[in-house]
Amino acid sequence: MNLFEEFGLSYQLLMSIKRLGFDKPTQIQRQSIPHIMGGKDVIGESATGSGKTLAFGCGIVDHITPKGGLQALILTPTRELAEQVKGSLRQLSYQKPLSIMTIYGGVSINPQIHELPMADVVVATPGRLLDHLERRTINVSKVKLLVLDEADRMLDMGFIDDVEQIIRACPAKRQTLFFSATMPPRIKEMANKYMNNPMQVFAQKMVDPNKLKQAYYDVPKNMKLSLLVHLLQQEKSGLAIVFCNTRRNTDFVVKNLKANRVDAIAIHGGMQQNKRAITIKMFNDAKAGVLVCTDVAARGLHIAHVSHIYNYDLPKDAKDYIHRIGRTARAGEEGKAVNLLCDYDHDNFSRILNEYRTFLVEKMQLPHLNRVSTIMPDEGRRMHGGGGRMHGDRRRHQMGPRFNRHRRR
Repeated sequence: MNLFEEFGLSYQLLMSIKRLGFDKPTQIQRQSIPHIMGGKDVIGESATGSGKTLAFGCGIVDHITPKGGLQALILTPTRELAEQVKGSLRQLSYQKPLSIMTIYGGVSINPQIHELPMADVVVATPGRLLDHLERRTINVSKVKLLVLDEADRMLDMGFIDDVEQIIRACPAKRQTLFFSATMPPRIKEMANKYMNNPMQVFAQKMVDPNKLKQAYYDVPKNMKLSLLVHLLQQEKSGLAIVFCNTRRNTDFVVKNLKANRVDAIAIHGGMQQNKRAITIKMFNDAKAGVLVCTDVAARGLHIAHVSHIYNYDLPKDAKDYIHRIGRTARAGEEGKAVNLLCDYDHDNFSRILNEYRTFLVEKMQLPHLNRVSTIMPDEGRRMHGGGGRMHGDRRRHQMGPRFNRHRRR
């Protein structure tokens, strides 16, 4: 099957898909949509950006009745992904008056309580959905389609017990779809426990390894920021994402990039939802060239034309490294992943290379660097590189994850 017309979709849905500019389905869509439209449970293993939202969206748009109560529930790990999924579903259903809403934490619960009785489709993060279940402000008794989007990410973030509680609250007679970039044993156990003879489909990774160049620099910890500024000022080809392991490092890096005339914005879990949404839109619209973030932006979000990934901190989990570098070298475009290694990064980097032995990561020669001035994360004071001992707070920040490993992203 090559064309959407062959999937038995409604005329209105086909027109929506055509309006969005899609004429040929992706691999995950080809493999999953026939099963989804047939009412079968599906386990889909596919990377971010492979088209799975449109795949399960087809089932929602054609199988859900407007003003029939809550009939479709989609669980996502982050607020940003929930909003993105809602936007995609609204585009798909523009000729059908479905009421689609998101519920997540970080915003007032009262407007959600007011809107929920009118919702046909809810896209939710697990914690806030559980809150509504406990308050009895959501009725899931009519749910006939349950979707777990980025299931492995929900596992990584510690949501899986909440997810199981939500699944048990839904009717036993329903269609269940799991979509995940990887299939850890716990996710497979859940599938066996809560799904009915699921069809398993698999899509190849969207990242083209032939177009992705990986490199690393060995750099003294007190010159890491100077190196990042130098590299960002030299590269002008496309959008760049800089990954940090903690909120504190993210705030420090973006503040100092701005101070050194690099057009950067930040996103992490400590920001208010409206600010996070504005930031993602600015970056997607190329109104800022550099996004500094924690792993909240590594999964799920659709960000096109990213040419460079910089790991200011190396993640402890090798899977997080894969998801980070998977933001570039997509859809036939070339990309580069650059790792900035000082003494506290080498353990994590070795762990990544041991797990992915086929990676070719080139060691780059450190360029001549001028030490940039830095702004202290707490005091807001400017310190200039040079001789002498570093102030305690500045030194503690530059030690990075060693001091911040207990902070949540």
